Amino acid sequence: MIAVERVIAHSDLNCYYASVEMLRNPRLRDVPMAVCGSTKERRGIVLTANYPAKRLGVKTGMANWQAHQACPGIYTVPPRYNDYMQFSGFVKNMYSNYTDRVEPFGIDESWLDLTGCVSSFAQGELLIHEMRERIKREIGLTVSIGLADNKVFAKLASDMKKPDACTIIPGDKFKEIVWPLPVGDLLYIGTATKRKLESYAIHTIGDLAATDTKRLERWFGKIGPVLHAFANGEDRSMVAPAGYESPIKSVGNSQTCLRDLVSDTDVKVMLYALSESVGGRLMEMGMYASTVEFSFLDSDLQNYGSRQCKLTVPTNISGEIANAAFRLFKRCYGHWPKPLRKVGVRGCDLIGMDVPRQLTIFEDANKAVDKEELERVINALRGRYGNKIIQRAIMYTDKELSGVDAKKDHTIHPVGVFNGGVSVTWGGYKTKIMK
Repeated sequence: MIAVERVIAHSDLNCYYASVEMLRNPRLRDVPMAVCGSTKERRGIVLTANYPAKRLGVKTGMANWQAHQACPGIYTVPPRYNDYMQFSGFVKNMYSNYTDRVEPFGIDESWLDLTGCVSSFAQGELLIHEMRERIKREIGLTVSIGLADNKVFAKLASDMKKPDACTIIPGDKFKEIVWPLPVGDLLYIGTATKRKLESYAIHTIGDLAATDTKRLERWFGKIGPVLHAFANGEDRSMVAPAGYESPIKSVGNSQTCLRDLVSDTDVKVMLYALSESVGGRLMEMGMYASTVEFSFLDSDLQNYGSRQCKLTVPTNISGEIANAAFRLFKRCYGHWPKPLRKVGVRGCDLIGMDVPRQLTIFEDANKAVDKEELERVINALRGRYGNKIIQRAIMYTDKELSGVDAKKDHTIHPVGVFNGGVSVTWGGYKTKIMK
């Protein structure tokens, strides 16, 4: 059987949020502008900036005050997510004219499997040029598109030339193109992983490709051999069909606090607020969490991390989730080296509520059912009358912190926010490594 050459494209809408704002208001095209979160709510970071602002040093992920410092007089606008979702839908509908395998990677990026839609890799190159021109002409946005024989290199190619460009990495020439690039350019290698790789004298993708897999596994665990496969062009993960929804593996919320957290009580208030969102969403989905994760970021934006613990009995009760998260906090941050700016709670290793749970000998099965019924009634009351209709007593110790509604309050970030310096967490990425 003759192997069919794969033709995989990755599209990345240029300065997406800013581009939509400039479509809405063409006067912004030639002035430095950025779409920014709310400074008042301490979510004041640059979500994206246009190219005039970028040329003056404004970067995605930069704090608002840093953007004004780099570019005095920069014009800032708040995000309008409904508009961004609408235009993202326009672009994805256009992709569907070419292939039924369109896998989103955030609101502004997508993979497209063109294998079988074109007769050759060269035909795929012509096709992505046509797509780029159509998006610019019919929708008014510019896009960078990469083409390769796998998803990882297609993503890498789309990042190589911006804006409004197509980049090709042929399967027989990837070593000359890819291996000289910095190791941090490879997908799923964030700041921390890059720093660790460089400490082992691995500075380029070629260095990573030449490193022994057993050594990488010893240094990085199971992700080590996967990164080695990526560097060698051995990613064979499939592009998901349009409309495919991968199984939900975790439910979580994190919150940048309106003020720094300086005491255990402050942390408890935030953890209860976040856990009520997590527990409510788990119950709506008919799921229990078997593991709880606590994450944090300190006030200097330097020290961040997360810790997990396995629960004795899977749960979706907010109080039990909050208590587990607080124990994790005390274990990893209870000495309070610095105030905390942001905390998060996540329920992981989900199982269905129809799956029998093994209770401990100290638990009453009837009381467990009663707690779930009580939680369900509280969630229903909050859904109908608002989050404050019924609250824990501790929430009244600080109305500012307890005023957050984590379930409704979400910021949708373009993927680029996380590519600029925050490690992308490895979670459920499926790949097939060629032997």
